[in-house]
Amino acid sequence: PFPFDPKTIYALVLSHAHIDHSGRLPLLIKSGYRGPVYTQRATADLCRIMLRDAGFLSEKDAEWENRKRERKGLALVEPLFTVQDAEAALGQFQALDYGQRETILPHVSLRLSDAGHILGSAIVELWLGEGGQVRKLVYSGDLGRSGMPILADPTPIREADLVLMESTYGDRRHRTWEQTLVELEAIFNDTLTNGSGNILIPAFAVGRTQEILYLFAKYYKEWQLDRWRIFLDSPMAIEATDVYARNSELFDEESLALWRGNQRHSLLPNLHFTRSAEESMQLNRIRSGAVIIAGSGMCTGGRIKHHLKHNVWRNDCHIIITGYQAEGTLGRALVDGAAHIRLWGETVRVAATVHTVGGLSAHADQAGLMHWYSGFEDRPPVALVHGETEAIDRLASELRKTLGAKVRVPRAGETLDLLHPDRHSG
Repeated sequence: PFPFDPKTIYALVLSHAHIDHSGRLPLLIKSGYRGPVYTQRATADLCRIMLRDAGFLSEKDAEWENRKRERKGLALVEPLFTVQDAEAALGQFQALDYGQRETILPHVSLRLSDAGHILGSAIVELWLGEGGQVRKLVYSGDLGRSGMPILADPTPIREADLVLMESTYGDRRHRTWEQTLVELEAIFNDTLTNGSGNILIPAFAVGRTQEILYLFAKYYKEWQLDRWRIFLDSPMAIEATDVYARNSELFDEESLALWRGNQRHSLLPNLHFTRSAEESMQLNRIRSGAVIIAGSGMCTGGRIKHHLKHNVWRNDCHIIITGYQAEGTLGRALVDGAAHIRLWGETVRVAATVHTVGGLSAHADQAGLMHWYSGFEDRPPVALVHGETEAIDRLASELRKTLGAKVRVPRAGETLDLLHPDRHSG
């Protein structure tokens, strides 16, 4: 599964906990990697939740597939990795604090800085020495947006010989944070003033859920949220929220002040955590007055699908979409105005009002990426990764035109030479 031998790797640095970055660590270690996994302390905490859950889902997927294979007389499949594999991977984590420079190998040192994407997300600075020369590589990780709630803004870095930068939203500009708040206030104060029906909010367990809860706490009175019972119906999101609470020293100043100022009182007195399946099923008996936050964020699985089954056909139901919905997902169908959706083989009418709220993305947009890169002195060469072709091409063009940057787009398997980092730049 890997285009290299895992046994030949000496050290690994993890930028943050999201599964598209951390999800194959158990498989890597299962395949023979025996070295440390360096990451920020809060990322290690989040990975304990996310990798165990990923292992559990992998086991269940294999179990489900094997039931069908047995009936057809086909060979059985093994899970990609198991909960036990996840536990083994977690045993190789070495947690670091932001700003702590650590020698991880002879002539190689590492420092992590806050990327502002999710809790514990890191910009990676690596100093590498060879033959009496030292070069510095900076990897952006996934960069967050300046001014977003809870987290600090991405840390500016001044020096690098080569910058490896993400480009997820290199081709677009997000709606402003101010516009997003106006939009949310309008939903709660105008559209929903009668307090009838239920509100469903599909949300990603890490990052988006905590942002929503923070906004509910901050604007509790302005949005008249005391009219509602708020339910966080996701065991993973509940655990992730606990991790955020334990790492409150990483919050930005405003969020930390709100948190510390309400230690003796609940920030959301009407917030309820529903951990068990039985508690979740009880929510489907509530006909009105409930705000239910549940996964998955794109409505592809999880408890939100059950809540849709019991609510989406009601005229007084409201669904608030707060994140990107990929093509082909149930969430995308709702955003695109589907009149009917399919749930467990049943066609269900969509009578609920669907609100698509932009501006809550945890990724920097083109302007944010440009701003972060502009903080480097002497405009070091930059290699763009982690983006679709159009996003990479448009960001590369803007970097060259506006900042005079030497940009390259490395191919999979390509080697970058730190002694000559601008060689073959476009």
